[in-house]
Amino acid sequence: MNPKPKHPDDPSTATLSDYVVPSYAPSRPNKLIVVLKWAKVIAFILIALALTVGLWGNSRWSWDTHRRMEGLEASTQPIKARPERYNDAELATLPPVVQRYFAKVLNLNQPIVRRLYLEQTGRFNRSFIDEQWEPFTARQRVSTNRPGFVWDASITMSPGITVRVVDAYVAGVGSVQASAFGLFDFGSNGSESTHDIARGELIRFFAEGVWYPTALLPSQGVRWTPVNDQTAQATLTDGPLTVMLQFTFNAQDLVERIRSTERSALVDGVMLPTPWEVRLSDYQMQSGMLVPHEAEVAWLHTTGRMPYWRGKVEKFDYELPR
Repeated sequence: MNPKPKHPDDPSTATLSDYVVPSYAPSRPNKLIVVLKWAKVIAFILIALALTVGLWGNSRWSWDTHRRMEGLEASTQPIKARPERYNDAELATLPPVVQRYFAKVLNLNQPIVRRLYLEQTGRFNRSFIDEQWEPFTARQRVSTNRPGFVWDASITMSPGITVRVVDAYVAGVGSVQASAFGLFDFGSNGSESTHDIARGELIRFFAEGVWYPTALLPSQGVRWTPVNDQTAQATLTDGPLTVMLQFTFNAQDLVERIRSTERSALVDGVMLPTPWEVRLSDYQMQSGMLVPHEAEVAWLHTTGRMPYWRGKVEKFDYELPR
């Protein structure tokens, strides 16, 4: 006896497959998912490229700065005729205000500074027209005999662009070079401005002598002449270059202002003679010497005083004779 066939709509005929929802497999991937995947890949590539370029730029800049530092070291002359310690007897013929300055900032028998390493922080104004201040950090090496320095700075420009700047005076040659990320150089010196730049860098070295005041002594080659009761003119010669600065002293017999009429500013690729001024403050004792820790540097345009550098020395490391 054959069983009676069941109708397809009869619930008793349902099988397990009737209750399984089929999976959804689109014929092509979701476009958003593809875009996100590629965005991740591109972001990874860009980050890797930025790191590689950054390391390359930093390596290139470090090598160039190291080469300048080696040049500074090679230009240092052995101290022969110059004394290695300060003797107040050499002050006898100086203007009274200069005598009081050295008596205030130096101890008797103070060792003469041979070299100096310092670190700075501050802000740099990148505009000659208005104030556009950007933060910077810098390190600097100085040699007092023969005069020279290398200043290596990193300025963070908006929006997040790092500009490296080296300012140097080595073996009588001045140089100023800026580079974006240590890779793309700009502001190179033209041959027609070589003399002006060398003079400007020697003026900078001379003015910064307040950080290594033994370099301002007559025994180290500086000549002093009076201007008035609170101001004196100082003259320094290095090779064919001779520069002059006016030092103004405050009521405490410390240098508060330094001025030059011989320095030139680079404006639109042209060196233009422009009065220049340094203001000093926050004197503290370092290795037996009283030196300023803060400074502001400005160009004195016909339209007014335009500060472009405000900084603080965070670290002094002197090399002194034993």
